[in-house]
Amino acid sequence: MVAAADQSIKKAVTLFHALSDETRLVLLERLKKGEQCVCELTDAMKTGQSRLSFHLKVLKDAGLVEDRREGRWMYYSLNAQVIEELEGLVESLKDGARSAVSLGRCC
Repeated sequence: MVAAADQSIKKAVTLFHALSDETRLVLLERLKKGEQCVCELTDAMKTGQSRLSFHLKVLKDAGLVEDRREGRWMYYSLNAQVIEELEGLVESLKDGARSAVSLGRCC
């Protein structure tokens, strides 16, 4: 049971790290509109491809985005399954906050 909790915490850390950067949040916002080529994202974000690739890698490593190659281009899209896992994590935090009771004592 402890191992499962550790895995869950590690996954949460990875997800929240990926979400902790404004550029990555803007990328996710753009990908809500559907799959986009890295060249489209580079133009839209007005940034260099190496900087953009770094942020996309963080999002991909967290599982928030998926990629596919077509010819020489990479296309990125949101990973709905991981977004739903994130939603479940936030829901569990909300549930815990609603049911939390102060024990009224200090260690």
